[in-house]
Amino acid sequence: METLIIVVVTALVATGAALFVSRRSSSGPSSAPLLEEIERLRQTAEEERERLEEERRRQVEETQREIEQMRAAAREEAARISEQARRELEEARAEARQLRERAEAEADRLRAKLEAEMKERLAEERQRLEADLARERERIERDLEAIRREREELKRQDERLARRGEQLDARAARLDEQEKKLVAEERHLAQLAEELDKRAREIDLKLEEIAGLTREEARKLLLARLDEELEEEKAIHVKAAMERARMEAKKQAAHLIAQAVQRQASETAAQLAVSVVPIPSDAMKGRIIGREGRNIRTFESLTGVDLIIDDTPEAVILSSFNPVRREIAKMALEQLVTDGRIHPSRIEEVVEKAKEEMKHYLYERGEEAALEAGVVGLKPGLVQLLGRLHFRSSYGQNVLKHSIQVAHLAGILAAELGLDVNLARRAGLMHDIGKSVDREIEGTHVDIGIALAKRFGEPPEVLDAIAHHHDPENAETTYAVLVAAADAISAARPGARRESMEDYIKRLEQLEQIATSFPGVEQAFAVQAGREVRVLVKPGKVNDAGATLLAREIAQRIERDMDYPGQVQVTVVRETRAVDYAK
Repeated sequence: METLIIVVVTALVATGAALFVSRRSSSGPSSAPLLEEIERLRQTAEEERERLEEERRRQVEETQREIEQMRAAAREEAARISEQARRELEEARAEARQLRERAEAEADRLRAKLEAEMKERLAEERQRLEADLARERERIERDLEAIRREREELKRQDERLARRGEQLDARAARLDEQEKKLVAEERHLAQLAEELDKRAREIDLKLEEIAGLTREEARKLLLARLDEELEEEKAIHVKAAMERARMEAKKQAAHLIAQAVQRQASETAAQLAVSVVPIPSDAMKGRIIGREGRNIRTFESLTGVDLIIDDTPEAVILSSFNPVRREIAKMALEQLVTDGRIHPSRIEEVVEKAKEEMKHYLYERGEEAALEAGVVGLKPGLVQLLGRLHFRSSYGQNVLKHSIQVAHLAGILAAELGLDVNLARRAGLMHDIGKSVDREIEGTHVDIGIALAKRFGEPPEVLDAIAHHHDPENAETTYAVLVAAADAISAARPGARRESMEDYIKRLEQLEQIATSFPGVEQAFAVQAGREVRVLVKPGKVNDAGATLLAREIAQRIERDMDYPGQVQVTVVRETRAVDYAK
């Protein structure tokens, strides 16, 4: 290849030289020797080119011969490899046939062996099943024999169960009923177990507080005792722990409450819906009514109070459930009767004046209550609302007097416990502030009281006392618990409150219904004006230990489902009578 390139380059050089010479010859003297030399070089180049072409053809032919030889060798090698592969394939097929034959023979041998083993096992299993079947048949025959005897016995007892199908139906019905009773009993036992667990946790906490033991120590002691004893002994332990806790807590509480009650007493008020206004003579009734009744209509429209004029001598009656309106109407009517001038314009003037006087009167009552309770720093709006409680009563007890009493009691209890006395008095005085406007605003007196206290910026302790003085269990501060205790003391004091006959009867009926709702209770009686419920149980269903637990469960249900003043004593009576006759 390099030689060919040299020849080509030489030819090109010669051609270039010839052109150069031709151009020089056309313009200059003759150069014959140079042209001859160039011609000679061209011929040499041609000869060299021909020689190279011949050599290239020879090399190509040799290469083709080599390629043919390689192809022939490749064909022979491929044929040899194909033949070898064919032979190996035949050998593999033969070997596979031998393996298949050996596998089939082994499979037949294993199949025969397994069939023999299966037959042996089936024979053994059949024998075992036959033996079991025989035993089951014998058991069934024994059961059938027992059933026959039972059927014969039932047939002798009751001729209505003579037929076999009726007997089976009756027995199935009894079994279903027993199953239902068992399911109900299991549920009841599960409930009792849950309640026992709950009581155990409560007892743990009480024991930890009273006995000075840690929670872990108390749990170990109680579990060690409760796990080793029977159900009756568990109830005895629970009763003993509760009695110890109750006596200790009662001793401490009695000490505090006795000191508080001995230092505080208040009068009671009756809750009325009418006020009687005396008049000089019955002739004044006509002047109050006015011509065509215009005076009485004007008076009633301005005051919102019903004016009742009947045959009562020298008196008229004002009727309204709003005590503030009723008092305003009373003040206005007394002034009109004293003045003697009774006509619509004069009535309007006197009523407006009575309303202004009532505002001052309420504020003075609020200031007096705060001063008496020892509470200072109340905002004027709260003092005004506090004065409205003077005309509010609950179960016959004046709410303002009640609030003052609660403030004193809460202060005494706080002093005994080393708490802030002034804050306790403030919380006690404000705990029923919502009752001042509960007739004009929707909602409970607790919700209204919380809103009013927040509006006038009362401390969080006062808000908590207002919110939880009926449910101290959810209280966040100790002051709410003190106010709840003081509230209960004030309300439960004999003669402090009264209730209507209808509510009283409903409360007694509810006490008896709650008591009789428990299983094993035969009768229940509410006695001592609803402050005690006596429960008579069936001795065959409730034992002595169960009576203790039953009393606790009834008391918890009453606490959860009823509202009542003071406390209710639950007495469970279990009596067994044995009667015989001498003949």
